[in-house]
Amino acid sequence: MTVAWPWSAIAGGVALSVRLTPKGGRDTIGGIEQLADGRSILKARVRAAPSEGEANAALVRLIAKAAGVPPRDVTLAAGATARIKRLTIAGDGPTLIAALEKIAAKG
Repeated sequence: MTVAWPWSAIAGGVALSVRLTPKGGRDTIGGIEQLADGRSILKARVRAAPSEGEANAALVRLIAKAAGVPPRDVTLAAGATARIKRLTIAGDGPTLIAALEKIAAKG
């Protein structure tokens, strides 16, 4: 069974689905997981607590670093208070997808 990628090319960049675990002990990306409904997500954990947007900000920094873009290019598009979040990464789609594929392979 092949798992679909949790990202897709959009105009001006890439959209990415992430499941965030706050207070996870360390900031890391843990690979791809398929949800019960068939969607794929990128697993991420951050040290920050889920209060006052700290975990979301840490996630933005983590994804930006992994994708090789400045944090200002990563936007939380949906799921500010949910575990499953939708991020957009501005930039060259194929370059960003290649970086995400490399990250996912490590996880």
